[in-house]
Amino acid sequence: MSNLIDQTEKTVSLRIQGMTCASCVSKVEKTLRNLVGVAEANVNLATERAAILYQPDLVGRSEFRKAIEDLGYEVRGFEEEGLADHEKEARMREVRSLKWKFIFGAGLTVAIFIGSFPEWFPWWPKPLTKHLILFFLTTPVQFWAGWQFYRGFWSALKHRTSDMNTLIAVGTSAAFGYSTVVTFFSGTFKSYGLDLGVYYDTAAVIITLILLGKLLEAMAKGQTSEAIKRLMGLRPKTARVIRGDEEMDIPVEEVRKDDLIVVRPGEKIPVDGIVREGYSAVDESMFTGESIPVEKKAGDEVIGGTINKTGSFKFEATKVGKETALAQIIKLVEEAQGSKAPIQRLADRVASIFVPAVILISVVTFAVWLIFGPQPAFTFALLNFVAVLIIACPCALGLATPTAIMVGTGRGAENGILIKSGESLETVHRVRTIIFDKTGTLTQGKPVVTDVVARDGPNEEEVLLWAASLEKESEHPLGEAIVSAAKEKSLPLQTVEAFEAIPGHGVKGTIDGQILLLGNLKLMEENNVELDGLRDEAENLASEGKTSMILARSGRAMGIVAVADTLKPHSREAVEALHRMGLEVIMITGDNERTAKAVASQIGIDGVLAEVLPWEKSQQVKKLQAEGKVVAMVGDGINDAPALAQADVGIAIGTGTDIAMESSDITLITGDLRAVIGAMQLSRRTIRTIKQNLFWAFIYNIMGIPIAAGILYPFWGILLNPMIAAAAMALSSVSVVTNSLRLKRFRPKI
Repeated sequence: MSNLIDQTEKTVSLRIQGMTCASCVSKVEKTLRNLVGVAEANVNLATERAAILYQPDLVGRSEFRKAIEDLGYEVRGFEEEGLADHEKEARMREVRSLKWKFIFGAGLTVAIFIGSFPEWFPWWPKPLTKHLILFFLTTPVQFWAGWQFYRGFWSALKHRTSDMNTLIAVGTSAAFGYSTVVTFFSGTFKSYGLDLGVYYDTAAVIITLILLGKLLEAMAKGQTSEAIKRLMGLRPKTARVIRGDEEMDIPVEEVRKDDLIVVRPGEKIPVDGIVREGYSAVDESMFTGESIPVEKKAGDEVIGGTINKTGSFKFEATKVGKETALAQIIKLVEEAQGSKAPIQRLADRVASIFVPAVILISVVTFAVWLIFGPQPAFTFALLNFVAVLIIACPCALGLATPTAIMVGTGRGAENGILIKSGESLETVHRVRTIIFDKTGTLTQGKPVVTDVVARDGPNEEEVLLWAASLEKESEHPLGEAIVSAAKEKSLPLQTVEAFEAIPGHGVKGTIDGQILLLGNLKLMEENNVELDGLRDEAENLASEGKTSMILARSGRAMGIVAVADTLKPHSREAVEALHRMGLEVIMITGDNERTAKAVASQIGIDGVLAEVLPWEKSQQVKKLQAEGKVVAMVGDGINDAPALAQADVGIAIGTGTDIAMESSDITLITGDLRAVIGAMQLSRRTIRTIKQNLFWAFIYNIMGIPIAAGILYPFWGILLNPMIAAAAMALSSVSVVTNSLRLKRFRPKI
């Protein structure tokens, strides 16, 4: 349909309720793409969101809504219709509904299960073990708590496909229907010498367990929109604008391009713009991730949402509303969350083949026994028909994936690895490229004094003492790092006279009648300071990614104080472990290339992406994905949120911002990067367990279905009683659960 789209194409986003698996996503995407005028449609199961690129002259919202509702799903709303609040309310209703259904179903299921095995529970009241009572207890579980599975089954049937709903509906209906026949027509069976049992417990247990899984899934999905809401909360509410000769506070939405805006110390910058008057240092860590505030003077750009630290300044608004950097980041997070491809669950793919095959086998079994079987032919046909369906019951298949994921995510939490969803856990094992943000992720995230160099007279403590005495009068974060270092050594700071901060260069002051300078090379050159070899020392320190400040007294350089954001203790160990696992490791940062390469060389990083702006990080992730790589992104800042959302797996450091954690798939409770290794290992172990579970879920079916169909009867007169079929089904479920519980012994190996 791409030939129908021209320059008037538009994009719309909508929410869809009722999708349960990958086949649902496939159906919705295919239907939308087949509409005339639609160029592309991408549906995300995790967020229940569809993004549609279309030509409004040919198709519109009413067609989208009708196409989706014809499939049996519900359109919750479109992006511009106050969708966030509506979606949240609908999600809460869904969770409440599932919670009540589960509580109701679980209560009755306990009574049904105990009543089905009076030989195990002799203390249970006799009336509650009667088949008729079990029928009345099971009916509401089957047709009220489990009604959504029938609805999903009917929707799949209308479109000539099958999914997990088909398995659940057919399997539980076979058990319930057979048990109902036995309950109300037991005399007929007894006249032929058959005393048959019932399987109400099978139907009730399956429905209740699947409802629990749906409830947990719905609760996890409810967290996906929190990142957007938090980002929106960062926007300043007002701006102080100069219009005419008057300063006035106005809502930030009313700021126009070219407005002159005043920002005082400690205030948020309301929109993007260019400084026209004044000087200050601005904390841009929320965007750049860099902990050191950026000095701003006339002509420099400022970003809306960042925080002014020291001086006052005036700037001209250049980008307002949806054009600002913060608005663009919000848009990027929305797009990345909505464009993620859903995980194609192995169970759903197998079910699309397995379920029709089982139904066909059961029907053929019934027909063969009815035509060729001994008398009573109908009774034998019915027994074998039900035996085939019961032994193929989806309990083990339904448990295979969720039990492993539930145990795996629980074990992860015990090891400081919070995994948002099963999809995340399933995807991690396929990652082959991992990107680390530098500041706050690989490094500590705050500047500290790393080196003190002394020359010609004073020792290192004296150099640090003089530097700290000067900087105690300054508000610059680098100065704070120097003062903190001096205090740690209990150095007595001296009184400074005639203190002067020199913007962009350093500071100046008098101590004991001698003029001292502390700053960069340019400050030294402008004051004709003799460096005596300290220039080379400063450049060497700079090559290691450190910021050097030269101390001069009476026109002569006395030493250097170097400040840097140091590496976390286990960064190198984590990178080495990832290499052993066969992963490519890349570092991304807004810092300059020289500093970035210096940090990368210390820990053995494979590649460096330097001087990357916040809104460009997600583009770098997209480039790697376009090369066919499965990419994980590890970060901690607001600036990392779009990249975390865009990556196949986003991993947030728990010591970072809430926005990063909400945008990610996995959160590490501490800043220890060795937890990344644990997440990778846990995912691989869990996927291996899921595959083992699926094997055990099917091995009984593969062995039992032919026997249940009666293949052994012509040779040895052996038939598989439905009770034995149920026992085999139960054994496969026990195997699956027991295998999943082995994950509790998981220990990360670094």
